[in-house]
Amino acid sequence: MAESPAKALRRILDSPGVHLGPSCFNALSAKLVERAGFDYCFTSGFSISAARLGLPDVGLISFGEMMDQGRQIIQAVSIPIIADGDNGYGNAMNVKRTVREAIRAGYAGIFLEDQVSPKACGHTRGRKVVPRDEAVMRIKAAIDARKESGSDIVIIARTDSRQAISFDESLWRSKAFADVGADVLLIDALASREEMKAFCEIAPSVPKMANLLEGGGKTPILNPTELEDVGFKIAAYPLSLMAVSIRAMQNALTAIKGGQIPSHESIPSFEEIKDIVGFNSYYEEEKRYATNTDQVSSQNGTLKSGKE
Repeated sequence: MAESPAKALRRILDSPGVHLGPSCFNALSAKLVERAGFDYCFTSGFSISAARLGLPDVGLISFGEMMDQGRQIIQAVSIPIIADGDNGYGNAMNVKRTVREAIRAGYAGIFLEDQVSPKACGHTRGRKVVPRDEAVMRIKAAIDARKESGSDIVIIARTDSRQAISFDESLWRSKAFADVGADVLLIDALASREEMKAFCEIAPSVPKMANLLEGGGKTPILNPTELEDVGFKIAAYPLSLMAVSIRAMQNALTAIKGGQIPSHESIPSFEEIKDIVGFNSYYEEEKRYATNTDQVSSQNGTLKSGKE
C-alpha cells in the first residue's frame, strides 16, 4: 500500500536536519517544486490570492476557492503538500470543517492561525488575534477533527500574536498549542535570531517551523545550517516562486512592448516547456492504448486511418 501524504510528511519531520519547503500557488508551480527535488511543499495563501484573484491576501479569497486550488495542486504531484488554512474561516466549528475538507482533498498537513476575521497577511500591518482561549480551542478542534476522521494529517499551530501583542504572548500561546496536541509550532514574524532561538526552546519535543518571508520580511533569513543550529525542523519560503514569476513576466512584457521577445537565456525552450507540463509522459502513456486501425502521425499530430 502506498504511503499516505501525512505519513510521508511525518517521516520527514522525524528525519534528521532541517527541511526546506518552497510555497507553490498552482499545479504548475507545485510540479516545478517536485522536479527540483524537494520532499514536500507548502501552499501560500498570499500567492494563491494573487494568482487566482489578482487580489491581496486580506481574507478576500474564500474557503472554497482555496480548497479548489489545493485539490488541483495535490493531483499534480506526488510529494506531500501542506495547506495554508488561514484562520480556519471562523470559529472552532469552522476549523473542524476546514480540517475535514483538507483531509478529503489529500493534504499532508495544514497550518492554522489565531487571527480574527477578516485576517491580514503575515508581516503586514493591521494584524489582530482572537483571545487566548479561543485560539487554543481552534487547535483543539483541529485535533478533534483529525481524530474523528481517522486521519493522521499534521496540524501546524501558528500564532500571529508576536506582531499583534508581544513576543511573550506568542510564546505562551505556542506552549498552550503544544499542550493540546499540535504537531508543529509556528510563530509568525519573529524579529531576531534571539527570538527564533527562544521559540525553539519551548516545548522541545514539538518540531518548530520557520516562515522566512523573502524580500523584506521581519524574520531574519537564516541559512539551513543556522536554522538547524537554532532548532528549526522545517522552513517555508512563501514568496520566492510568486516573486520571481512577477519579475519574469514584467521583463517579458517590457521586451514584447519593445517589439522583441524575451532572451533565450530567460526562457526555456519549447521542448523543455512541453516536458515540464507533461506532454512526453502523456505520449508515453498514450502508446498503451494505440490500436491497429489508428496511428499517430509524427508529422502533424493528427490521427490517420490505417486503411488509407
